[in-house]
Amino acid sequence: MATSEPDAPSNGIRMVPDEEKGLHKTQTAVTMSPELFEKLYLTPKVPQVGDYNKRFANPTALGFVGFVISTFTFSMSCMGWGGAQGFTPVVGIFFFVGPVLLIFAMVFEWIMGNFFPMMVQGLFAVFWLSFGMLQLPTLQLGAPYATLEDPSGLTSREYNAVVALYLIVWGFALFTFFIFTCKINAVFASIFLLVSVASWVLSGAYWNVSWGNYEAASQLQKVCPLSVCATRRISDAKPSHVGRGALLFIVAALGWYMCFIIMAAEMRISLNLPVGDLSRFWPKTDVELAVAEHREHRD
Repeated sequence: MATSEPDAPSNGIRMVPDEEKGLHKTQTAVTMSPELFEKLYLTPKVPQVGDYNKRFANPTALGFVGFVISTFTFSMSCMGWGGAQGFTPVVGIFFFVGPVLLIFAMVFEWIMGNFFPMMVQGLFAVFWLSFGMLQLPTLQLGAPYATLEDPSGLTSREYNAVVALYLIVWGFALFTFFIFTCKINAVFASIFLLVSVASWVLSGAYWNVSWGNYEAASQLQKVCPLSVCATRRISDAKPSHVGRGALLFIVAALGWYMCFIIMAAEMRISLNLPVGDLSRFWPKTDVELAVAEHREHRD
């Protein structure tokens, strides 16, 4: 059976049904300023191949959620709020809450080509995993150093010295990241500066335990709650709970503030909360970005 087709215009272009009805399809794109991009993704806007930032959701906030929930819970438990003691009920923060969300976010940051957030998410994921191992007594990590006076081996000089050295390395790694955050914003930079100091304070607590200076270790735990976990013998010094955990609690509060800002921007909530933009102190990359984008579209 013969079918009738709409007559083609004289210019040879066939009209599609939508165009015959007066409807036209157009492609639109939203241009994001470098300042807004850095606020949402916590990384400088650089030329990228592909449009993954337009096709996929922003994973940065997901990693922040895992980080701040774990850090808040850990710091408040160490400070003994409400009579809290130990981490057995919340051991999942070391393996499932923080690391799982951080690893998911890291993978998607990698897919989207966001280098620095990918590094940050991966760094904190392995930190929680490795430090969580120290909180599992069933592993008996101090058993090789056990003696008659210390059956667990957790107060031995050798055990605490090894952990102290490990935390010194972590402090330098975190401080390296702090240097690069100075190009983004003050909130992000403050987080890395404080966790760097907290790592070195924790290392000092372990060193003092290895030397038998439990009173000095108890003073350090007032500053950094991580040092509470150095050994159960620290509690013999009966330290005050006042001020303990200040560093990590502030880190968690700053992280939650940054997470709220990112989520508010993604949900199109009109909030202009300050983050202390530091990119204005660095050379502008707008011209280079425009040239790169023009070259990509031309190719």
